[in-house]
Amino acid sequence: MPYQYPALTPEQKKELSDIAHRIVAPGKGILAADESTGSIAKRLQSIGTENTEENRRFYRQLLLTADDRVNPCIGGVILFHETLYQKADDGRPFPQVIKSKGGVVGIKVDKGVVPLAGTNGETTTQGLDGLSERCAQYKKDGADFAKWRCVLKIGEHTPSALAIMENANVLARYASICQQNGIVPIVEPEILPDGDHDLKRCQYVTEKVLAAVYKALSDHHIYLEGTLLKPNMVTPGHACTQKFSHEEIAMATVTALRRTVPPAVTGITFLSGGQSEEEASINLNAINKCPLLKPWALTFSYGRALQASALKAWGGKKENLKAAQEEYVKRALVRIGRRWAGSLGGRDLEEPFSLHPSPRLGQQPCLSRKVHPERSCWSCC
Repeated sequence: MPYQYPALTPEQKKELSDIAHRIVAPGKGILAADESTGSIAKRLQSIGTENTEENRRFYRQLLLTADDRVNPCIGGVILFHETLYQKADDGRPFPQVIKSKGGVVGIKVDKGVVPLAGTNGETTTQGLDGLSERCAQYKKDGADFAKWRCVLKIGEHTPSALAIMENANVLARYASICQQNGIVPIVEPEILPDGDHDLKRCQYVTEKVLAAVYKALSDHHIYLEGTLLKPNMVTPGHACTQKFSHEEIAMATVTALRRTVPPAVTGITFLSGGQSEEEASINLNAINKCPLLKPWALTFSYGRALQASALKAWGGKKENLKAAQEEYVKRALVRIGRRWAGSLGGRDLEEPFSLHPSPRLGQQPCLSRKVHPERSCWSCC
């Protein structure tokens, strides 16, 4: 086998690693505000608001200008192309607003899913054409990380080997192009929760998909320390009649990740996958409390699970700005354990949620039930 020519310089690797670590710093996660114009239209319609550019801008501003209590919670914000070039009322570009709060600016770079010929309704993701030029421009315009979403579904004969291989290679090619342009790639192979599959079936498929993804990333010489993974949690299908506890979901999720994701990966930022705000919070908490060794930062990259209450409180009315921002801040604080879980739909738990980095190799997981928001998980033992 010929010797691999270095794809990145040491300086490039350090920059990528530093960016990735800033995004998933202790207690921090990602706000996914990258809904396409079509997707945001559905959300605005749900509150009786017209899908205009100004309404989209005002809603994104509502989230990005929330008070400083949210700063310790949000390490990065993923934007849609339109939003990257919009400005707040005071004239500041949104990327400047995000950076002023200590966040890292991200950008969605894929162009949506398209049918994959020769499969039973499966898809691949388009957008590789011209991606290098777009990444170079996004970097100049303030973006330091990117997101690319591939979608797979569980059925009697899906996902097929072809769909798994195709989507894994698309993700790897995207990641390579991003890193060449100084942008940290978030790799998102989402397995949809649609269907009646049980927890065991979802875990099996998740392991197969992630194994293929990391094989492809290796083949494309991706610098793993300069990447983040955005996977689904291992959950039963929405139509599954069998119920599973949060602890069972956490154990299945962490087991799948331990079997497939190299410890070199900086962080894992879970998507909410159609879960309610409460479910997404409780399951993430259970994952972080899972007693298995977890060599990555485990945090969130949530859209609806951070925004749903704020959107409802806003209702498309400017006079509801403060109330909507308060709802958004409340949801973000829940995720770092600084608000009692009783604030979640009346659910009464005895302790705040846990969102801390997992212990690295040689360190023991935290077994304390005390709360030290300012410390790493293992420092309180």
